[in-house]
Amino acid sequence: MNIQPIHTEADLERAFARMEALWGVEDGTPEADELEVLSILVEKYEDAHYPIGPSDPIEAIKFRMEQQGLTQRDLEPYIGSSGRVSEVLNRKRKLSLRMIKRLHDGLNIPYESLMEQSAA
Repeated sequence: MNIQPIHTEADLERAFARMEALWGVEDGTPEADELEVLSILVEKYEDAHYPIGPSDPIEAIKFRMEQQGLTQRDLEPYIGSSGRVSEVLNRKRKLSLRMIKRLHDGLNIPYESLMEQSAA
């Protein structure tokens, strides 16, 4: 096992190629250990060079609507009147803590996805 730190995109590509070659190896083998170490190095490099910004609560709601085939009317039990739903989806009104809890409980949208926006 000759593992090197990942400093460049070329290093990253080599790590991916080696990981692909090791994919499916038997647990408990030196190859499995190498695969695990490479995955940790890749994750560290990607976290440093490709940070993921905070989630957008409105996009999370719209994504769930699309997944479940929901309309704005279907959001009324969680957000309020049709006007309020429209205001929230058009970013004219922030989500309140009560709305966030209802959306989480009713539509299983993770709190982390809903909390990035300041509560009103």
